[in-house]
Amino acid sequence: MKRLILISTCAIALVLASTAAAALVPGVYFQNSADSACVSSTYSAGALHLAKTCPTSTVASAYGDITGLNGQTFTTGSFTLANAAQCQGGSPRFNVFTTTGTFFLGCNNVTPTTNSDGTVTYTFDAASIAAAGGQVPFPTGTITDVAVIIDVQGTADVSNISVNGTPEVPAPVVTGPPTSKNACKHGGWKSFTNPSFKNQGQCVSYVAHHTKHGKSHSHTK
Repeated sequence: MKRLILISTCAIALVLASTAAAALVPGVYFQNSADSACVSSTYSAGALHLAKTCPTSTVASAYGDITGLNGQTFTTGSFTLANAAQCQGGSPRFNVFTTTGTFFLGCNNVTPTTNSDGTVTYTFDAASIAAAGGQVPFPTGTITDVAVIIDVQGTADVSNISVNGTPEVPAPVVTGPPTSKNACKHGGWKSFTNPSFKNQGQCVSYVAHHTKHGKSHSHTK
């Protein structure tokens, strides 16, 4: 039985976005549990870090699933690698699943652009696929799923991931609001995103005016 695991890291908490908004969800796939340790997918410092340490023949992969694209038509996608050596054959690539089939857009299927910092950007649209010799068909139909993936032995640091002109990053977990003044102390105010605060005082003030806990204390004689 195939096993699919979505993972998160301490660097960033992830949630699945609703179908109305696209988001990047790191994950790994492996056929046999013994191979679970040979693939990893994490997101930090603006990049999706994909690794596969076991042989290419091992049925295992590391990926970033892109949610919220269902029903769209694929027009363009792009990503940047830390260097050209991270492009190994058709990996990493976009796997584009649509109502008419599955399309594989590998880094070797287009001519990349080398940036001033040594990173390399790969753009996938009808023109770039054709200019590189039309090695693979361009996606047709409407999208049912999209992922950026590696399944060969190696690593890839994938940044600036974009599909249909929309940057794809993990969706942060919304935390808050605070329910006690103590939750604001010792830097706790920094952890809240709904709402967010500029300092501890703002957090404490919110508790005092918006929660039963704060109001009960504010009216205590």
